[in-house]
Amino acid sequence: MHVTVEFPVSDPHYSPELLTAAGVTRVVQAAERLGYGAVAFTEHPAPSLKWLTSGGHEALDVVPALAFCAAATTRLRLMTYLLVLPYRNPLLTARAAATVDILSAGRLTVVVGTGYLRSEFRALGVDFDERNLLFDEALEVLRGVWKRSPFDYEGRHFTAASIAALPMPVTPDGPPIWVGGNSAVARRRAAQVQGWSPLMIPESIAGTTRTPAMTTFAQLRSAVTEINDLASRERGRDVTVDVQLQSLQSTWLQDPNGSPDEHLDFLGQARDAGATWFVVQPPGHSVAACVEALERYADVIHLAGES
Repeated sequence: MHVTVEFPVSDPHYSPELLTAAGVTRVVQAAERLGYGAVAFTEHPAPSLKWLTSGGHEALDVVPALAFCAAATTRLRLMTYLLVLPYRNPLLTARAAATVDILSAGRLTVVVGTGYLRSEFRALGVDFDERNLLFDEALEVLRGVWKRSPFDYEGRHFTAASIAALPMPVTPDGPPIWVGGNSAVARRRAAQVQGWSPLMIPESIAGTTRTPAMTTFAQLRSAVTEINDLASRERGRDVTVDVQLQSLQSTWLQDPNGSPDEHLDFLGQARDAGATWFVVQPPGHSVAACVEALERYADVIHLAGES
């Protein structure tokens, strides 16, 4: 199973040194050296103060953050986790993502979602009630403009006529797209692309993120089977999707919930249920603490880094 490091700017107690060039470089180069699969940044361009002070978190802009990480690494994948597609014109999103893909030699993975903060939609001038249609149209635009030039599109919210969005991404047909969320709609969307990024969360958290709860590996296994069956029927017999899981165990390095053996057992059950990636959230109270935690975790889960 591959492991994604969510950069700890989402830690409410993160140190400002993490957001220096030297701090980011040290963390991502350590992740690459230790054998982690990807580094990820989430986005919240205009969160409310109320949300930030009631359990929310700060965020960088994902595109320049990942571009910086691309320059500091050579193999580590670069992940938007996740990018809220309805927030912006999809042609701008496509160009920004293609730029990172080009400059990283094809290391970008685009995890996308519909978003859930009504106040953030309002601040950005986007109709919250239109978010699902905006998402679906944006997904069509991304997949289309990365595959062909000129590109034409006529939708309810977006129109493109003979768009030549060049240069194309270096990844054939564009960077892989994974869809975040637990809903039936999210699963159907994931079957059309390269991956699914669910949350194993209880009802108490699910209500905040506007996605159904998922609490058991049986639920995860059933959903993965459903997605892969749908993908194989619609796109070819051998098609499967990547599955990146985040759960309460993702914060194990910040607040260990169980012993290392219990955590390994959790990861084993996740893998058996169909997860191919797992998100880990290291502590951010210092760069040294973050790197030390990544080193410790690599030993616990037996990551194979550089010799």
